[in-house]
Amino acid sequence: MPSAVGHHWRYLDIVEQARDLLAGRPVRLALGHWLDKVPPVGWWLKAGMSGGQIVEQAVHVLDLARLLVGEVTMVHAVPSESDGAPGNDEVDRATAAVMRFAGGAAGLLATSCLLTHKHRVGLEVCAEGIALEVSETRLLVDGRRVIEDDGQAKTRVDREFVNAVRGGQADVRVPYREALRTHRLALALARSAAERAPVFLEPSTILEVTP
Repeated sequence: MPSAVGHHWRYLDIVEQARDLLAGRPVRLALGHWLDKVPPVGWWLKAGMSGGQIVEQAVHVLDLARLLVGEVTMVHAVPSESDGAPGNDEVDRATAAVMRFAGGAAGLLATSCLLTHKHRVGLEVCAEGIALEVSETRLLVDGRRVIEDDGQAKTRVDREFVNAVRGGQADVRVPYREALRTHRLALALARSAAERAPVFLEPSTILEVTP
């Protein structure tokens, strides 16, 4: 049975352009952000239901980081101190994390749901002689050149899944096994934040990336 997970950022037109620009230039620094508001659904603030902001939202940035930079071998996430009552199972309102990639790159991830609007969501990467900033709407090259996305990523991911279900030729970029790799990374960050300690991802959980 065909499967596909909705990591629609992989279908952004600008992501393909970013990969072309990075060809032959290994990324050495990755900076991810998801600075946003609390979504208007009652279950989201409950960690036991949503998994927290990293698992439910920033997972898209982590998936993009895996695509552009590679697998992560170590994470250390530090949550902000909660203002709520102890044991209320509310998600962390802000988290900062360090990541080490298997290819040698260093990474940072910052998340917050303290705001009233989506302030900053995306991934910045630095390689030899180039800096790229990828968001859901545009690619910024070296802080000067802006390339707008065509806005069709969500349509593409749905169309390709329908094609797969119908048994036709389909460009499914995130099947179940690939999405599980990203989910394991998000869970490692959530665990690190909860335990206040680094988490090392076992080699057996780091599998070859499917483009």
